[in-house]
Amino acid sequence: MNNVAWEITHSVDANVTPTFAWTYMTNVANWDDPPATFELDGPFAAGSRGTTHTPGQEPRHWYVREVNPIRSYILEMTFDRATISVEWQFEARTDGKARLTQHIILSGENGSAYVEQVRQVFTSTLAPGMARISAAMERAMGGV
Repeated sequence: MNNVAWEITHSVDANVTPTFAWTYMTNVANWDDPPATFELDGPFAAGSRGTTHTPGQEPRHWYVREVNPIRSYILEMTFDRATISVEWQFEARTDGKARLTQHIILSGENGSAYVEQVRQVFTSTLAPGMARISAAMERAMGGV
């Protein structure tokens, strides 16, 4: 990716199958990141548009850039000459359970203008957010 200004990656193991994790995460109704709410216009497919609503802020629009069923998907949000890409990967561990990885990249010729804002949001929230998602998946599957 060109002009990478900042990136972060985090992985978490979930006691669910990769197929269950994929199905869970491609259903926007399962996305839980209070106080934000999410909506997707159309199916979870490349080209579909979504919106994030956060109280007191303008809606943020994004789109599904790429979908590789049961393996990965990429969401993108554009800013002024910058893009933030969020890639979710779903890998099978040797025990058949899932390893979830989220890779976030801020890029573009104006990406450096957004580094501090993006870093503040994701540095402190990525790991606990993924742990919360993993636990929610396990509860939804009837596990722990």
